[in-house]
Amino acid sequence: MSTIKRRGVAIIATVLIFGIYVGAVSAQPGPVGDALRAMENNYRTLSTLKARVKMDQYSAQIDEHDLREGTIIYIPQKGRDAAFKITWSKPTTEELSVLNKQYVIYRVNLKQAYLGSINSIKQPGANGALSIVNMSRADLKANFDIKYAGSETLSSGQTAWHLVLFPKTAAKFRSADIWVDDPSGMVLQVKQTQPNGDSTTILLLGPERNKQVNWKEIQVNLPPGTNKIKT
Repeated sequence: MSTIKRRGVAIIATVLIFGIYVGAVSAQPGPVGDALRAMENNYRTLSTLKARVKMDQYSAQIDEHDLREGTIIYIPQKGRDAAFKITWSKPTTEELSVLNKQYVIYRVNLKQAYLGSINSIKQPGANGALSIVNMSRADLKANFDIKYAGSETLSSGQTAWHLVLFPKTAAKFRSADIWVDDPSGMVLQVKQTQPNGDSTTILLLGPERNKQVNWKEIQVNLPPGTNKIKT
């Protein structure tokens, strides 16, 4: 798998964690229950989301960070899928879109695009982070231990509950961290950590809920001459 596709798959997995449905475990007591109930209420009332976004992809083997900034448009879909588009503006221009379960990763400067189905990268059970958003409520409770790591202040200055999801069985990722706004239930930051220590962290800045979104805003328009690579 190419580096660009690996990065895109990691981003897709991390972004889709925003759509976790937690109804099965929202009855837990204490801060975990408070956070999950707030997340559930936010999920039920969220129709669209626009925000600025920062991403940090960390390679543990070489101790190197890949930092990016851009914007995101996110639309929850029936069945806990989602449509979204990230437009990176720093340090280079790149677009990533997921629409109707098809993804496009477009490298603007190179006029090169990777196209594929997110179904091809989903894994059954708890094997992959993408599987989280398609789990039933009972499966979510059965496959993950959810721990409360405390109330934390993010780099954006917002206060959030910090939850950590640990797979109960062998998985493609070691943990998924979720920072939930107190008290709105908006997921402000997510982090997916691989078994080798590599991680992808995405932070939302200035999130705007339920603004009107044209579906064309989610699409990536590939100009003539684009080198299309099907994956």
